[in-house]
Amino acid sequence: MAQANKSSGYTAQDIQVLKGLEGVRKRPAMYIGSTNSQGLHHLITEIVTNSIDEALCGYGNKIVVTLHKDGSCEVSDEGRGIPTGINEVEGKSALELVFRELHAGGKFNDNVYKTAAGLHGVGASVTNALSSWLDVTVYRDGEISHMRFHDGGEIETPLEVVGSTKKHGTTVRFLPDPTIFTTVDFKFDTVSDRLQEYAFLMKDVTFVLNDERSGQSVEYHYENGLVQYVETVNEDKDKLSPVIYFDDIDQETGIEVEVALQWCNQDYNETTYSYVNNARTRDGGTHEVGFKTGLTKAINDFIEMTKMNKGRHLDGSDIREGLTTILVLKIPEHYLEFEGQTKGKLGTPEATPIVNNIIYSKLTYYLNENKELAFTILKKCIDSQNARIAARKAKEEARGSSKKSKQEVILSNKLTPAQSKDYKNNELFIVEGDSAGGSAKKGRDRVHQAILPLRGKPLNTDSIAVDKLLKNEEFATIISTIGAGFGQSFDIDDIKYGKIIIMSDADSDGAHIQTLLLTFFYHYMRPLITTGHVFLAVPPLYRVYKESPGKKTIQEYCWNEEELEEAKKKVGAGYKVNRYKGLGEMNDIELKETTMDPKSRKLIQVDIEDAFLVEKRVRILMGDDPKLRKDWVEENVDFNEEDSFIKEVTNG
Repeated sequence: MAQANKSSGYTAQDIQVLKGLEGVRKRPAMYIGSTNSQGLHHLITEIVTNSIDEALCGYGNKIVVTLHKDGSCEVSDEGRGIPTGINEVEGKSALELVFRELHAGGKFNDNVYKTAAGLHGVGASVTNALSSWLDVTVYRDGEISHMRFHDGGEIETPLEVVGSTKKHGTTVRFLPDPTIFTTVDFKFDTVSDRLQEYAFLMKDVTFVLNDERSGQSVEYHYENGLVQYVETVNEDKDKLSPVIYFDDIDQETGIEVEVALQWCNQDYNETTYSYVNNARTRDGGTHEVGFKTGLTKAINDFIEMTKMNKGRHLDGSDIREGLTTILVLKIPEHYLEFEGQTKGKLGTPEATPIVNNIIYSKLTYYLNENKELAFTILKKCIDSQNARIAARKAKEEARGSSKKSKQEVILSNKLTPAQSKDYKNNELFIVEGDSAGGSAKKGRDRVHQAILPLRGKPLNTDSIAVDKLLKNEEFATIISTIGAGFGQSFDIDDIKYGKIIIMSDADSDGAHIQTLLLTFFYHYMRPLITTGHVFLAVPPLYRVYKESPGKKTIQEYCWNEEELEEAKKKVGAGYKVNRYKGLGEMNDIELKETTMDPKSRKLIQVDIEDAFLVEKRVRILMGDDPKLRKDWVEENVDFNEEDSFIKEVTNG
């Protein structure tokens, strides 16, 4: 064993203690997830959540968000107002503690907030820590109180009473720190979507968004709450059932459960959005387990009673195919248990049996009272099971057959396969155009990289029938190449590649091809995305080079304008610049060095951060309404900035 070096320089003096909000500024991603556009908008969420917690307790029914011309954001509510008195234990005003101390707030006390999403008490202080300045005005007890912070939480203006009022509530205005975030430009559409989601969950509260920069304004209020939420998600789908709604409360724990669900035809995916105290639980948890268990038992018991399925029980996946569910719980603080600060997964053990029992009893009663509709739903579930079993048999037969299928013939003409059978380390490059495909074949790692060239643009799978899609040669080839089935029969365990990499030109046509392929994967192979197997290749935009006296070429590749300027300086006087207009302009060596070699390439991993927003984006961008698409692109698209649902992965 190696001996410790006493003179290594690591002493007690090297231990740092980050006080106050220093830790947040030092490691912001620990608190808000990232410092890109997604993290920026999370600052608004933290402040809005505090206003929502007031409304959840019955204080205030209107929350207004304003995006100001100077780049700041303001959130106003009609709650009780943050207390301004001195906390006897800390010797500081409650307002100062809320905005300058982590884990300070009223969310730890059942007497103040029966249910609250802000369980950890860090939201307002984190927003303050990551802002150039933050201004707070409190309307409470007949007084207007004001306090201002700057440079990440330093007090600029101490708490003072500046007037009298009959109002009550809190107004917080802040300017994000540009030295921390990659962008400080709030997107109207992003904020609007989030407020709309809150409005669905809180049918008694009105949410208003005003944008002084553009003059845009929107107001959300939904009297039918979750029912309208489901109707919005399924707006363009072929509905099999009406929206079914239940709510109930467990008397022992005080846990409240609301659920709205609807089955749709020709939809192979299940869509579940779950919330606890208005915080989105993207990673599920004990409440989703309870829902799935109760749903599966209710449907199977009803099928057994009617003898519709000859004694066969349905799998949960058969029942949930084409099902959209909104599941909302309100849990008292002493039962509330999240896994992690981001509150992405519920850990409350009591939630499982409570949700299970409520869903089972309510759905069983509903099916018995609406038997004609019940038989329609059950038939769809049984058809899903039959399709899954048939697909599995077909797959097993295909594996045992020595004859080449029609699709295998297609593959032999298009696919350049990888030699290795170590599927998890193999990569499939779906390449735009035969020219780039030829270069990719020459530059690839033959052992682990397969090349599939595309001829022309794929079909828009958001607006065509399934039978037409399956007759399309390009998609038939992709389905067979990946080897894991399609739609309901898709099995992530059968994929033949660890990475599916879309490699297209760095222009609008290339972006369109990426979108079309991602739409296909989203609708018919969604687990590919949710399990992290889909990537976008990032080819360079420029090559800066010059011939040295010894005839050796000095060169640098650049992916943006900033890198281009740095490369010009690095290469030096006499440099030349190549602007790549497409992959076809690169030879096999250039394509390998910049875009295919895991040691030097850049990839963007595609992920679904928020399923509700993705569903809306797909409908807007790939649907039949060109005006919706045009308006959204003009408001949101910045080709110099990565979108919030993708993350960059370097070095393969």
